[in-house]
Amino acid sequence: MEERPDLEEMRSILVVSSAQMKAELKDIEDRILLRLTTSEGSPVDDIDLIVTLEASKVKSEEIKNKVKSAEVTQAEIDLTRAQYIPVANRAQILFFCLADLANVDPMYQYSLEWFKKIFINSMIDTAKSTDIDERITSINDYFTFSLYSNVCRSLFEKNKLQFAFLLCIRILLDSGVIDSHEWLFFLSGGSPLKELSNPAPTWLSNRSWNEILALEALPSFTEFVNVFPNNAEKCKQIFDSLEPHREELPSPWDQRLNKFQKMMILKCLRPDKVTNSMQDFLTDNMGERFIEPQTSDLSAMYKESSATVPLIFVLSTGTDPAADLYKFADKLKMGKRLMSISLGQGQGPVAEKMFHNAVETGNWVFFQNCHLAPSWMPKLEYIIERIPIDTVHRDFRIWLTSSPSPSFPVSILQNGSKMTIEPPRGIKANLMRAYDNQITEFLDFFNSENKKVNTFKWLIFSLCLFHGVCIERRKFGPLGFNIPYEFTDGDLRICVSQLYMFLHEYSDIPFKVLTYTAGHINYGGRVTDDWDRRCIMNILHDYYDMTVVNSSYQFDNDGIYHQLPEESEFNDYTSYIRSLPVNDDPSLFGLHANADISYAQSETYTCLTILLSLQPRTVGTEASSQEESIINLTNMLLKQIPQPFANISKIQEKYPVLYNESLNTVLVQETIRFNKLLQVIHSSLKDLLKAVNGLVVMSDALEKMSLSMYTNAVPVIWASKAYPSLKPLGAWVSDLQ
Repeated sequence: MEERPDLEEMRSILVVSSAQMKAELKDIEDRILLRLTTSEGSPVDDIDLIVTLEASKVKSEEIKNKVKSAEVTQAEIDLTRAQYIPVANRAQILFFCLADLANVDPMYQYSLEWFKKIFINSMIDTAKSTDIDERITSINDYFTFSLYSNVCRSLFEKNKLQFAFLLCIRILLDSGVIDSHEWLFFLSGGSPLKELSNPAPTWLSNRSWNEILALEALPSFTEFVNVFPNNAEKCKQIFDSLEPHREELPSPWDQRLNKFQKMMILKCLRPDKVTNSMQDFLTDNMGERFIEPQTSDLSAMYKESSATVPLIFVLSTGTDPAADLYKFADKLKMGKRLMSISLGQGQGPVAEKMFHNAVETGNWVFFQNCHLAPSWMPKLEYIIERIPIDTVHRDFRIWLTSSPSPSFPVSILQNGSKMTIEPPRGIKANLMRAYDNQITEFLDFFNSENKKVNTFKWLIFSLCLFHGVCIERRKFGPLGFNIPYEFTDGDLRICVSQLYMFLHEYSDIPFKVLTYTAGHINYGGRVTDDWDRRCIMNILHDYYDMTVVNSSYQFDNDGIYHQLPEESEFNDYTSYIRSLPVNDDPSLFGLHANADISYAQSETYTCLTILLSLQPRTVGTEASSQEESIINLTNMLLKQIPQPFANISKIQEKYPVLYNESLNTVLVQETIRFNKLLQVIHSSLKDLLKAVNGLVVMSDALEKMSLSMYTNAVPVIWASKAYPSLKPLGAWVSDLQ
């Protein structure tokens, strides 16, 4: 409709005219029948009947010709509409990606109307083209990124890469670029088809070797295991590389495999670099903008809202958007009309009264901590749904804050405008946020000719870099800080204000005062561990020191992070920040490169687990593919897993409980427990086989078991009876045998 309104209008006219013409034909037939039934004597002598028949014949032919012409026109319209099927196909792929996000976090809820609005706006905003293929490509590219950037505003940082990668993979799966079985293997792994000794045990772990052996189950990786004994030196070079995801594989595999298949190998060898490889994969297939930090502000969120659309802040630990909201309200001259209340026990009636008054007067209401009032959430949903559209004041807005909570009303989440409040990830993103949200307050001074402005620029950049380092060190666990502290934008804001004030009050730079207020009060006030305080003070001395007040100063050994020349303006700083790398070297935080390994591995496995939870029940072109896989796997497991011990009494006789033989007691107990486990496994596998074949009802427990087996995970019903293990299903069964 938005793309070719002329065709849509013509189609509507044709529908109406076709209906009218068919109705006229029916009317003519009815009149002829009526004359025939009421005619007296011979029909050939009835002059009126003959005249009516002749006129009806002419009219009928005329209408039939018009109907044929309309059908030809309709076919042409349908052909034009069919050219846009790729756009509709892309839209349905993206919508189901969006719908699946609710499985990750209960706050990730989006309505179809919201999705359609972005889709229509994308078609309007995309550059027009007479070339239909070029036009379709432009619409798909623009809409995909528009949806991604809008959704990212309401996603936590940890889920943004996962969402972008999910969009990319679903698009490539649909186009056949990626094989569905390889995608499932990438997420959940597999089981080795044969046992071969590890050819490089000095540097290749047994876990990695088993995953490489499992790759041979896929047609594209037949005989891939021969690469390691034949090219041991090259393989070790890849393993030891700082960027293994960019190394070439031994010939001919580097030419034979596509980039996704190479990422599957990387997951086996160096799982800590999978997220880096995912970023490169996104850049190659979707563009670099899909891995760039997506910043958002209140003004963009406010523009999407109306008096009936709630605005929701989704909070992370230790964050509070109140200060930013009050500042934004002052900017729009609504500061004195912003009424706030922190929800909790007994605050519901007060909040409701405040809400109704604001609807009439056009005030803003700010309900904080909705997650602390779960019992009042249905009432909040009720009053928001019943906002009187005709009488509500156009200036009215309702702002809500809540931590992720399943009790938060889904309808409010779907119909509202959402934004997550949390520190961004990475030094680049932290610097961008600081300069976009806080340093802009000092823009006039920043671009002035004051004699202290260069000192201010250099110390501000240094302070923002220090803030980013403190936040990013948390991801390294105890290597970063003994206790993970929730440093916030408020800590940086007060330091920036104090820096501005002290530079104007003192002729010389008061580093002692600045260091004390920042290190012991603003940031140090959160620190409870003495060693962490010492660590922060030592880091601060690297950033709050006379040496940084220099255009040639470098903060790292590679010179990536450095001060800018004296004449640099605000836009020069923002341009420089955008040029910084997305991923940070641990040396910037004062840590060894190995410090990143455990964090990166954990991030990879968490990412893959979440992506696995978002997979549809059936992967592949045939709906029966999952059932066939489950049947084959079930039959194989029934053969592989041993039967329960037939006679425990014989074991008790052979290994009686004796004072001097304590292990005998343990052996009998373990035998009993293993029997319970084996009985559960065999009975559940037989029940599942019956359910898949339609002989019994597929219960919820059997359905969950089926999904776990399909994704190479140990079913919960088995794990509850078994010994603790983190192994995937294939390795778990091998260990059980």
